[in-house]
Amino acid sequence: MTTKATTLLLLLAAAAALLCHIDGGVAGEDPDPCDPSDITITTEKTGRVIGGLPEFQVTIGNQCSCPEGDVVLSCLDGVPAGVDRSKIHVAGNDGLCLVNDGLQIVKGSPVVFTYAASAPISLIFNAASPRCQP
Repeated sequence: MTTKATTLLLLLAAAAALLCHIDGGVAGEDPDPCDPSDITITTEKTGRVIGGLPEFQVTIGNQCSCPEGDVVLSCLDGVPAGVDRSKIHVAGNDGLCLVNDGLQIVKGSPVVFTYAASAPISLIFNAASPRCQP
């Protein structure tokens, strides 16, 4: 039984190492394992109307195998009232917003929020920090 447990642990460790294997190198060897294009931002109308305004849904995802934290977007339009601040909030006076309170965004688990406004707000990727473990 101990041999099976040891084998399972080794397999799990190998699987974890593979998750951070990017472009032929291990993330610890690559100073930039993720590309800015790995952070995706989509805004779509939900079809609902709230207070006479169309509702929009924003999805901020990560396509990189490494989790990415400290995701910052340019949000010169600000963030509409009523949006959960843990999802996105203005971080200073420079038109930048912090996503997910700076916590990691993992591939397959995007940050999603909705808001009502006359037009979609402009959100443009600014920066993120890959958090892949070597």
